[in-house]
Amino acid sequence: MAEKNAQIALKEKFALIERDEKRTIRAVEHLGEVLNIPTPHRIETFDNSNIQGVHPVSAMVVFEDGRPKKKDYRKYRIKTVHGPNDYATMKEVVRRRYTRALKEGLPLPDLILIDGGKGQISAAIDVLENECGLSIPVCGLVKDDKHRTSQLVMGESGAAVPLARNSQAFYLLQRIQDEVHRFAIAFHRQVRDKAVSRSILDDIPGIGKKKGSSSFCAILVR
Repeated sequence: MAEKNAQIALKEKFALIERDEKRTIRAVEHLGEVLNIPTPHRIETFDNSNIQGVHPVSAMVVFEDGRPKKKDYRKYRIKTVHGPNDYATMKEVVRRRYTRALKEGLPLPDLILIDGGKGQISAAIDVLENECGLSIPVCGLVKDDKHRTSQLVMGESGAAVPLARNSQAFYLLQRIQDEVHRFAIAFHRQVRDKAVSRSILDDIPGIGKKKGSSSFCAILVR
């Protein structure tokens, strides 16, 4: 009896997994349909994070067939932009990502999502087309005043994409936006905390972390 119940439970579990898999695949297919593009099997999504331009970073997450592919996630410390300039930051990150992808023969996405609207989309398209020679659909994920996924917009015009908020495709976009935001915020906190935790002694010439601690102890002993 116990063995039979275990088999039934296992069968039901596999059925749920299969149903969830089909639902996810259908969401990706539906997304391609509403965007009028081939099914976007690989989606790369970018989000910038900073506080008034301090410690600016960006992050990219990858979803393949609606599932996160974490080994392809990437973190970026912003190198060329000073101050809070989200458009210039987006250009730098897109440039670094896709010039490297072309150089190393890395897989290119079927769709690029940007956490942002018309300005961020235009910045990304400018680099992709005019610097990298790539033609990849770019969409923006716009949030409402409660910081929740509100709308999908497409292309430099920032035209709203008609997508039902109760559709599986919309739920997929929510998961993607939440994931890239989580990843970007976590990286920004890591960079910020590391900067804050630097000891004053680290800035004194000739005194490093190891030497500084021993020298400081020696001073206290004296």
